[in-house]
Amino acid sequence: MARLLQRFLGSGDALARLQDHASRLRRLQAVLERALPPQLAPLARVTNLKDEVLVISARGGAAAARLKQMTGGLAEHFLQAGYPVQSIKVKVGTPEQASWRRPPPERHISPEAKAGIADFAATLPEDSPLRTSLERLVRRGRD
Repeated sequence: MARLLQRFLGSGDALARLQDHASRLRRLQAVLERALPPQLAPLARVTNLKDEVLVISARGGAAAARLKQMTGGLAEHFLQAGYPVQSIKVKVGTPEQASWRRPPPERHISPEAKAGIADFAATLPEDSPLRTSLERLVRRGRD
């Protein structure tokens, strides 16, 4: 991975600077998480530090508003941790989408209908996709 980045960036010096910057951002994230209330900490991420301006991304507008109210105290926490931050910018990031899947529908099939579908499925070839679907319908169907 390092060689790929080195080839992409051109020189080892650029790669070393990039690694140092990423490491610094991880340390800043740890300071931020200690400074925030437990319910707010998972909603904030340090995204950049450039020219002593710290950029924090918040998940959602409410978290961003709360972080903006706290910037003075946060700057003090960073100063105590040894990071002289002149100012803090808070940006609203896009919230992560929860993976949601629709639950499978319940199929209510009478016993007579199940028997008829099973009999018909048995007449189809073994490798038939329709047979597979009908057998699954019979298995999952509720009386």
